[in-house]
Amino acid sequence: MARVNKKLQLIEFKGTTLPVVSVTLHSLQSGPLAKAASELFGEDAFFDGDAAVLELDHLDTADVADAVEWSALRNMFNRHGLNVIGVRGGSDALLASAGAAGLPSFAAFKRSVRAVEESSPPVPAPAEPMLAAVPEAPPLPIQATVKPTMVLDRPLRSGQQMYARGGDLVVLAAVNAGAEVIADGSIHIYAPLRGRALAGASGSTEARIFTTRFEAELVSIAGVYRTFDAGIPDQLSGRPVKIQLSVSAEDGSSRLSIEALSTD
Repeated sequence: MARVNKKLQLIEFKGTTLPVVSVTLHSLQSGPLAKAASELFGEDAFFDGDAAVLELDHLDTADVADAVEWSALRNMFNRHGLNVIGVRGGSDALLASAGAAGLPSFAAFKRSVRAVEESSPPVPAPAEPMLAAVPEAPPLPIQATVKPTMVLDRPLRSGQQMYARGGDLVVLAAVNAGAEVIADGSIHIYAPLRGRALAGASGSTEARIFTTRFEAELVSIAGVYRTFDAGIPDQLSGRPVKIQLSVSAEDGSSRLSIEALSTD
């Protein structure tokens, strides 16, 4: 029987889902952005070469598309370990400007909404007997994915960093000044926090930060951060606190909410 030689396809296309970091920008001025990124991530590479898309829907000012230094923005994020692959949202002029600089635009993902029809009035049951319908088997419960939790039981000195990728971080020793703890989930510190803590590093707005002694240099959740160069308020300094994102009902903006915790 003759052998059939199947021609090798040099190019194949398949659908896939890749992890991409979403970076929401409130300005496109490269100078202020570089300063904010340095305060948030330090001078070293914070990410590990992750792909990133710049979200342009929440710009505070009407940035002129022709004046945006896209190359400077890409280089700035690249220094912190992020590879910007495109943009999303914003005006047509901004999208065109980014496209000319080699940054394609990505459409926002929206789930289709199924129209809900109004129910008709109930039809009276016929007089003759009817067979009872067999109830359908209830659907099997969906098991939640358990995220790994990293536990750190040694102090972190100045210049040291601990990153819990994909889950929560539990710290059982002091985070000293100049040290940094990072987690894609929440951060629980059962010791003094004197350095920096960054929760929700992959964009989770539900992340929280807890510490039994608040003396931080910087705290951040999902990119919204606050520094304490002028000192920590007296009602929070040295006390147990919880930190979370609070969304304004007026304009939808996010800010950090820091509250003292009662341990009684």
